[in-house]
Amino acid sequence: MKEYSLIDLEEKELSGLKKIANSLGLEEEDIENSSRHHLIFKILEAQAKKQGLLFSEGVLECLEDGFGFLRAPEFSYLPSPDDIYVSPSQIRKFQLRTGDTISGVVRPPKNGEKYFALIKIEAINFLHPDVVLEARRNVQFEQLTPVYPFELIKLQDGNPKNMNARVMELLTPIGKGQRGLIVSPPRAGKTTLLKTIAKSIEKNHPEIFLIVLLVAERPEEVTDFKRSVNGEVVASTFDEPPTRNVQVANIVLEKAKRLVELKRDVVILLDSITRLARAHNAIVPPSGKVLSGGIDANALNKPKKFFGSARKIEEGGSLTIVATALVDTGSRMDDVIFEEFKGTGNMEINLDRRLVDKRIFPAIDISRSGTRKEELLIGDKDLNRVWILRKILSQLNEVEAMELLLEKLSKTKTNSDFLDAMSKGL
Repeated sequence: MKEYSLIDLEEKELSGLKKIANSLGLEEEDIENSSRHHLIFKILEAQAKKQGLLFSEGVLECLEDGFGFLRAPEFSYLPSPDDIYVSPSQIRKFQLRTGDTISGVVRPPKNGEKYFALIKIEAINFLHPDVVLEARRNVQFEQLTPVYPFELIKLQDGNPKNMNARVMELLTPIGKGQRGLIVSPPRAGKTTLLKTIAKSIEKNHPEIFLIVLLVAERPEEVTDFKRSVNGEVVASTFDEPPTRNVQVANIVLEKAKRLVELKRDVVILLDSITRLARAHNAIVPPSGKVLSGGIDANALNKPKKFFGSARKIEEGGSLTIVATALVDTGSRMDDVIFEEFKGTGNMEINLDRRLVDKRIFPAIDISRSGTRKEELLIGDKDLNRVWILRKILSQLNEVEAMELLLEKLSKTKTNSDFLDAMSKGL
């Protein structure tokens, strides 16, 4: 039987792919329920199995010795005995970098070997290796040109009762390449807002590669996220060492950068930047200078680099990061971390304890939340209406303003309907 490469399969129609899948003995249900992309990789997997080999996929972590390992997203990129060895010659030949998603044929370990080994690379970042080599010749993420976001990420999902999405899209719009901060006291609904953003992206923007990054999170929260979000959820729990929290964040960032270099749109939802900064503070070599709250002067350099990586790229592609920052926790360290990140984003959502106490959600403090250069994301007509709305709401206190807004929004099905009705004097 003919052996198919990735290029051969990508040139075929869907009907042709189904024919090949049937000849390889794939189950009818799998064939019908798979997208074109997944069907191609299932064919490659079945083909490798017939030859007594395995077909696998993972994210590359290059080590200092020149070789690397493919880490599995199922284990949140934690080193494990099932990791796949990638030789230095392969890394040099294909110019591989940490964060590249590699798919290929794998052989079991021989006598005296500990790991499975990659013997043939079929795809890099879901594309043929030759395409990737050509596309990113002399392209480094840091050298690409950052610009203000101008493509709106639609959050409204067709459900008029989804007030989280409607209020955010109206008052704090998120664009592709946004660097957003959700500033929140404990139990104010920040996780719910992140879930809302994740679900809206899945529904409205299938072209966006979504990663939810949970750092030092509660285990039950991780399970809840994995069950409610279809995108990639990468997590480390609070009972793991700080080095693990940092490693997970680094691999996720590198993976996102590699995709952006290929002009893909990527969104990272981070919960939380405060805990990531705490992890860096625990492992950074002492500089001898300690800031208020017990933070080492060098501890925030890498978390800032992580957050600062969010950008819209002029040449194509974007990396959007929406991170949560904790305040009012009773910890001086958390306050210092927030102060360091305040003003570094170009979108900020402040959650207010007074709204939470009255069970008003989303608990957004309208006067202290907003997006820089929102005129690039919203049309002139709607922008003027939003400014008038803000002017009206600014005359009320936080609780009254949100109550009034939610009441008026509930009378319409979409934000456009609401703004039209408002201009007619709702």
